[in-house]
Amino acid sequence: MAARNKARKRAFQILFEAEQRGATPTTVMADWIRLARTDDRQPPVTEYTTQLVEGYEAHARRIDELLSGYSVGWTLDRMPAVDRNVLRLGTYELLWEDDVPDAVVLDEAVQLAKEFSTDESPSFVNGLLGRLMELKPTLIR
Repeated sequence: MAARNKARKRAFQILFEAEQRGATPTTVMADWIRLARTDDRQPPVTEYTTQLVEGYEAHARRIDELLSGYSVGWTLDRMPAVDRNVLRLGTYELLWEDDVPDAVVLDEAVQLAKEFSTDESPSFVNGLLGRLMELKPTLIR
C-alpha cells in the first residue's frame, strides 16, 4: 500500500504544480518523467500516478462541478489551492477508481491535507469527500 500512497502524493503534487503553472496535469507529468530520467533526486512517476493524473484530467470538468455544487459556503476559487487539488484527486479516485475502498480514499486525502495544508483542512476535506461518498450511488459518472 505504501506504493499507492506515494503515487497519490505525486499525483497531488503534479495537479498542484499544473494549476500553479497554468499547464495541463499531463504536461507537468511529462516534465516530471523527463526530469526523472536525468536527475536521481526526482521521484519516479509510477503507473498508478499516471492513472490518477490522466483520470483526473479526463473528468476534470465534472469533478469541479461536483466540488462547487457540494461545498457549503466555499466556491472552488476561494478554496486554498492545496485543498482544491487534494479534493480533485480524492473525488476522482472516489468516483472512478472502483478497486480502491472509499474509506481508503478519504483517509489518504485527509493525510495529504494534514501534510500539505492548514489545520482546518483535514476536516474540510473529510467532510466534503464524505458527502460525495454518501451521494456516490446517485452521482452520474
